[in-house]
Amino acid sequence: MRVVVADDDVLLREGLASLLERSGLEVVGRAGDAQELLVLVRERRPELVIVDIRMPPTNTVEGLEAAAEIRARQPQVAILVLSAHAEAEHAMQLLASGGGIGYLLKSRVTDVGEFLDTLQRIAKGGSVVDPALVQELVAARRRNDPLEGLSAREREVLSLMAEGRSNAGIARRLWVTEGTVEKHVRSILTKLGLAEAGDDHRRVLAVLTFLQAR
Repeated sequence: MRVVVADDDVLLREGLASLLERSGLEVVGRAGDAQELLVLVRERRPELVIVDIRMPPTNTVEGLEAAAEIRARQPQVAILVLSAHAEAEHAMQLLASGGGIGYLLKSRVTDVGEFLDTLQRIAKGGSVVDPALVQELVAARRRNDPLEGLSAREREVLSLMAEGRSNAGIARRLWVTEGTVEKHVRSILTKLGLAEAGDDHRRVLAVLTFLQAR
């Protein structure tokens, strides 16, 4: 397997490259910054890229941005983001781009054989996500869930609203009165913070909120 390794830490970069070569992989390039990585990927056409998130010049998300560009231009290249930090917010889009993607924390790689197996799975189109990142994604979703304040019945009513049902239709489905449904709808709109602007418009906004949160 042809691999490009990108990390601004020269000791880590060279150490990882040496490990891969000893394990039978072909390291076709080493990059110390995101621009060099993009050039190497374009010229050497690796099957797998291992990249850190924080790289020069600002040491913020250059590595992740380079990974996203590689995925957009050369989607056949598998990518492992190997980072010291769980950057949940910035990693979401890359992780959602399909198979052949991995995200591991450097501190949690403790077994060489397992690490090499992970590389093979990613190269074959699999997805591997560090449990710490999963926990952060779940926590972030809970923090930002606009539906969190709704009761179970209100969620049920909102779900039926998303199916395009009228209050009368929802009442028949739930075996309640239309007046009860109207109370639930008013409560939903209030809890979602949708200001008075015509009930039809507010219903549409409520449904959009529901769909985006799913």
